Amino acid sequence: MAYQWLAAATMVAHFAFLAYVVAGGFLAWWRPCLIWPHVVAVGWGFATVALGLDCPLTYVEDWARRKAGEQGLSRGFIDTYLTGVVYPERYTLLLQVLAGLVVLTSWVGFLLRRRAARDRA
Repeated sequence: MAYQWLAAATMVAHFAFLAYVVAGGFLAWWRPCLIWPHVVAVGWGFATVALGLDCPLTYVEDWARRKAGEQGLSRGFIDTYLTGVVYPERYTLLLQVLAGLVVLTSWVGFLLRRRAARDRA
């Protein structure tokens, strides 16, 4: 039972991390100190997709599911829970580009807000 809970908690944490990667830059508009953790998160997210790095959250979920007697993850987190489930595989590149544009928009907005705040000071 504990392994099932760990697997589920890891899955939720992974979804939260993905949401943070895509939209976390907007949090930095509110709390500027959050820009650096977001830059790191985006770098890690990009590296896992572009370079094929293994994500430790995927490893933990797979391990916990196997320990719980369930089938582990045969593919990565995104391939298991999003691609072909939430959106068709043919839209993967489009959605990656859109996620990148959301990140860039949040960063540009962050910089513009910082510049405006500095000009007011």
